[in-house]
Amino acid sequence: MTTAKDDSPARRRGRRPAGDDTKAALLEAARGVFAETGYDGATVRAIAARAGVDAAMVNHWFGGKEGLFATAVLNVPFNLDEVLESVTVDGPDRLGENIVRTFLTRWDGAGGEAFVALIRSITTKPEALGTLKNLLISKVLTAVMSTTGSDRTELRSALCASQIVGMGMARYVAQIEPLASADIETLVAAIAPTMQRYLTGDIDG
Repeated sequence: MTTAKDDSPARRRGRRPAGDDTKAALLEAARGVFAETGYDGATVRAIAARAGVDAAMVNHWFGGKEGLFATAVLNVPFNLDEVLESVTVDGPDRLGENIVRTFLTRWDGAGGEAFVALIRSITTKPEALGTLKNLLISKVLTAVMSTTGSDRTELRSALCASQIVGMGMARYVAQIEPLASADIETLVAAIAPTMQRYLTGDIDG
């Protein structure tokens, strides 16, 4: 007696069934693909393949690539209290190095894909730029500036944001060497003094 094989395409390709974990798998895959290619370079097919699901599931759960990007990248999981604690724990005099180290650590780490996806997508997706500005200025730098006692806080926050975004663009998008492959502490030592001046130093000289 022979046993019939399940030779369906879904089984052959190892695709995930359309169960409860499909949405989570797509979100995880999307963050990875968007981080690697930006919005324009990402395709629904590539994201679905990485998630191990049928591409039709993207439309089913998110209504297409646009909706998936909005959910996976623009709704960045962001623990503000945790970030502010890591940045301000050593007082005003070490804010610069803690900001640089915190953002590089998060971007380089496995959980930083959403941030990298934002960086890679800001030139083509206005929503990504808006989210990045909101995260950096409204949610992080404004709170950090309130601990410094410095004047001209809006200008200082904007200068710090320019440094952080520029650092992300150079390291992850343009991949300018040796900055792109430098270890985090090398970059902290090089960039933190400028960041510290923006935060608490003389910005008129």
